[in-house]
Amino acid sequence: MKRDKNGKVKDGFLTRWQNKRLGKKLRMGIIPHGRTDPQLAIDALQNSLRGVMTECYGILSARVFRKGAGIEDLGLISVQKITVAFRDYLVDNLQAELAAFGDFKYHAVGTDNTAESNTDTALNTEVETRATGSQTEGATADIYKSVGTVSITDTRAIVEHGLFNGAASGILMDRSVFSAINVGDGDSIEFTYQATFNAES
Repeated sequence: MKRDKNGKVKDGFLTRWQNKRLGKKLRMGIIPHGRTDPQLAIDALQNSLRGVMTECYGILSARVFRKGAGIEDLGLISVQKITVAFRDYLVDNLQAELAAFGDFKYHAVGTDNTAESNTDTALNTEVETRATGSQTEGATADIYKSVGTVSITDTRAIVEHGLFNGAASGILMDRSVFSAINVGDGDSIEFTYQATFNAES
């Protein structure tokens, strides 16, 4: 995949029509079949914006580290749903600084695939200890990126992920539901979460 110096996919890899079509599907929460590059998804969402003041969306990708069996790159596994709770917390912080605003780095996993909603405030069935993720800027200045690796201690089918601002409890920024990632004791899952905040294009 060819990229420019800013990390964006170069024109010609996808036609503008394909880019808009992909962006529309992703906005509806539809993930293409096969492995999808997360940056390609971000580019499609950004390029399909028209007349929007501000749009916030989350993109989640994953890699599985199999104990003694190498790495499985799953690519993009979910898009959407930045929560109402995070939106309200953001507005509150614009009025007065609150504790833990810069701490949305805790990656949690669970085993309940009830459909995600922007009104979610927690995972439905959280398991394992939350991972403390990194906090960096993504490929462009409008992307917040956190990478965290959750260690697995039992045979599980992981189907939900959440990003919180606390090692326990805390405010849920985004809950993602995806096809089961089947793992066992000694495996680990590396999640890359990217939240993009677009100004009007």
